[in-house]
Amino acid sequence: MLYLSTVNTRSIRYVIVALCFFAGTSVAFSAAAQALNPTSNPVDFLAIDQLIEKEMAARNIPGLALAIVRRGELVYAKGYGVANLEHQIPTTPETVFAIASVSKPIVALAIARLVERGKLSWNDPISKYLPGTPELWRDITIAHLTNHTSGIVRESPKFDENAEIANFDLIEATFGVALDFPTGTKMQYCNICYFALAETITRVTGEPWPNFIKRELFDVAGMRDTRTTSVRDLVPRRAASYSWKDGQYSNEREYVALRPSGAFLSTVADLARFENALYNGKIVSAKTMTALTTPTRLADGQIGRLENEPFGYGLGWNVGTFDGQLRVGHGGSLAGFRTMYARYPQSGWAVILLANSTTTRSFSLERLVAKLLPMD
Repeated sequence: MLYLSTVNTRSIRYVIVALCFFAGTSVAFSAAAQALNPTSNPVDFLAIDQLIEKEMAARNIPGLALAIVRRGELVYAKGYGVANLEHQIPTTPETVFAIASVSKPIVALAIARLVERGKLSWNDPISKYLPGTPELWRDITIAHLTNHTSGIVRESPKFDENAEIANFDLIEATFGVALDFPTGTKMQYCNICYFALAETITRVTGEPWPNFIKRELFDVAGMRDTRTTSVRDLVPRRAASYSWKDGQYSNEREYVALRPSGAFLSTVADLARFENALYNGKIVSAKTMTALTTPTRLADGQIGRLENEPFGYGLGWNVGTFDGQLRVGHGGSLAGFRTMYARYPQSGWAVILLANSTTTRSFSLERLVAKLLPMD
């Protein structure tokens, strides 16, 4: 039975709403309440609430949204604090955050759908799809771009966070920059690589990459509130972005630029729907997910790691273990937003955290939440 008795009236309302609105499914409250395996140990949601509230107070986090999913079914969803300090708007599971680099697995999955259809291959050289690529890029494949082993610099020299510049212009401006290391010999985070992947989607499909991703991923998953970022468009329930300095909050300026490497706005409710679609094989096959979440090996046979992190990286996903469980996921940081989407395939759990403060330690907080889940 889903544990609700220790949350306040407002929290109960948010949890019930979150449990009942999976688009395209017939999940009702009673069905969602049975999402936990009845043989499993019960989840202490009060302890999870107390953990998050303690962390928010200690780290001066204005607002945070959490979703917990098991085997594709939403188990718990709640908003904490406020999405907008100036108007004192409460955070809910439907609050819209910039998800930052949690967008990278989404772009990788869009590429994977094209691979499954035979439209391209992970081993295709990027020069096959992008005109004018330099000789230095001759050996760079789609896979190298996706797993951060291409050697291409992290950002385009032409990138300007306050300007809207066409993807290809930013990619082309990188052609004249030397590689940071020989392709395949090292792993180094590369945002411009995901611009190149997005541009590849556009050129292979003949349509703008946001349109393809919306139709092929978001619509399939029933994600109603997920879209590409924009600071100009009116976005219902959008969270504001904050930093904390010298004992006070301030608004954190958001990028004008649309970055495929951190492209999307979403909610924990929508990302729970995405998890449902992933778990049930609606996005890509289980075989493809295994390929995406297999750690990349470098030219010397060693598992590649980003910036000496303790885990590896597959095709768009961090890959490691936690408390003996396989853990795949991705975090993000953009303006004042800090995000984390982690999956535990062996036990079927997924934890999704979205917050609106630069002080949020989303990776460590997600692991603390996961530690309170029965990984049986």
